Amino acid sequence: MSKWLIFAFTALISVASVAQDQFVAGKDYQVIETPVKTGSPGKVEVTEVFWYGCPHCNQFRPIFEQWKSQQSDDIFVRHSPAMWNKKMAVHARIFYTAAVLGKQKVMHKDIFDAMHLKRKKMLNEGEIYEVFKTHGITKEKFDKTFKSFGVNSMVKQADARARSYGITGTPELIINGKYRTSASMTGSTARMLQVTEHLINKEKANI
Repeated sequence: MSKWLIFAFTALISVASVAQDQFVAGKDYQVIETPVKTGSPGKVEVTEVFWYGCPHCNQFRPIFEQWKSQQSDDIFVRHSPAMWNKKMAVHARIFYTAAVLGKQKVMHKDIFDAMHLKRKKMLNEGEIYEVFKTHGITKEKFDKTFKSFGVNSMVKQADARARSYGITGTPELIINGKYRTSASMTGSTARMLQVTEHLINKEKANI
């Protein structure tokens, strides 16, 4: 993690005592009109809605990973790709292909790096496979998985989920299927995570 990111996360922790009454529904976060069912009974679920091509998501990734590593066992954190065009749907397919192959955790950063450091568009299957190849995935296994019924279903479910959340951009955080927040609402990444923790605590009281 860079010195800037360490400083940013340290700053987040140092201001974590912000009074809860500063967080206002309709301003710092939105209440999802029809709550979306979560897949983690007994836990508070936090979903990051992201896009691999989003520079803000790329910058947020290490900060969010650090935050995630600090969470207790009663918090379930996951990623869900956004897609409002065909290009984003291809990138969502990359995410779920990696997940099905058991490589999502180790490949998540690599896919961001391929797009933002190596300037790959990650739309051509040959180009996409090159990233999978570095993780020991055969071309046959990649082709079979990338176009599989299982991956198709996951992509469709993620699209439906994002629509139900009512997302307007990336990255956004969804807390227990009931609330969504973003840096554009709160004014900063640090405050977005503070709002998230406030809403987590609110949901914990209902478990």
